[in-house]
Amino acid sequence: MTVSLPMCAIDFTNDAMGPEEAAIADRITELKEQMGEDLLILGHHYQRDQIVMHADLLGDSFLLSELAAQSDAKNIVFCGVHFMAESADILTSNNQRVILPNMRAGCSMADMAALDEVEIAWEEILSKSGLSDPATAKEGESCLIPVTYMNSAAELKDFCGRHGGIVCTSSNAAGILEWAYERAGPNGAVLFFPDQHLGRNTGLSMGIPLERMSVWTPGEENEIPNDVKIVLWHGFCSVHKRFTVPQIEAFREEHPDGLVVVHPECPMEVVQAADANGSTEFIRRFVAQQEPGTHIAVGTEINMVARLDSQHEDLHIQCLEPTICPCSTMYMIHPAYLMDVLERLADGEVPNQVIVAPEVQEGAKIALERMLSIKQ
Repeated sequence: MTVSLPMCAIDFTNDAMGPEEAAIADRITELKEQMGEDLLILGHHYQRDQIVMHADLLGDSFLLSELAAQSDAKNIVFCGVHFMAESADILTSNNQRVILPNMRAGCSMADMAALDEVEIAWEEILSKSGLSDPATAKEGESCLIPVTYMNSAAELKDFCGRHGGIVCTSSNAAGILEWAYERAGPNGAVLFFPDQHLGRNTGLSMGIPLERMSVWTPGEENEIPNDVKIVLWHGFCSVHKRFTVPQIEAFREEHPDGLVVVHPECPMEVVQAADANGSTEFIRRFVAQQEPGTHIAVGTEINMVARLDSQHEDLHIQCLEPTICPCSTMYMIHPAYLMDVLERLADGEVPNQVIVAPEVQEGAKIALERMLSIKQ
């Protein structure tokens, strides 16, 4: 089935590029034309402009995976990081192949929650809390529900699927936690991983007090409150952790009428000090709604902030952090890598294919489908 897809509306020229960069850009364009509808290039918001200019679709990780699954393209080249390509492989058909231009492009946050650590923590938390595993619980027992952020490995999504849990994104986390608490029972709790900040900020927005939250750090002696509602994994995003309250205060001093919008992966104090917080899509919409001349400080990855600034010439948009804050792993997707995989695909090779094992796909797909079944 052919579907109508929202294409990337951002257009860049190679006028400002050096000769080598321009040659690579021209070759990528040539290869795209050669491969036609068999090729779909996905670009995450955090990618550099020299990648985004070639993207057929631009968005956050889960949106791109959903759209890829709706397409008829045989080759899906995901310009993002490894967990994103895994999600795309889970959701697309067996006739589609997901390619990652650079297999070293991972995610430090996702790497902070390894399956063996989560399995050990799971058993210890169940023992300390007296809660039950929803996969084996008897009727009426209070349970511990695992919730993993989209920014996690496929095997952790599989873990959630097998233990009655679910996946969330930064835009639907509150609705997903409400779903989890309905199934956990009145005295139940949630294990949220890998990002403690998104979990904490979401819990606070739902009225869960800090004293009913607990941080779990593998290898340490972890205490669990008797009335715990959410156990937060110790993980974090290295980019969003760099934003601070003093940065917000400095911006407000210079621009008293300015606005601050940040991603919910930022620390609690930063989210509370900002005017608004939300996912990458939320940030894009928030910026677009502001009056001309407004000064806006954005607390997220610099490539996205710079792109917003170039798209909204009537606004004054800056990164909240005065120094550059790129996502180093996203930056591993260089145009030369994109050109290389396209060259090899055109020659009949299948380079850098991301394949999630069928036994892992099974539970992961259950967790993802549970998320998709919830109306937000």
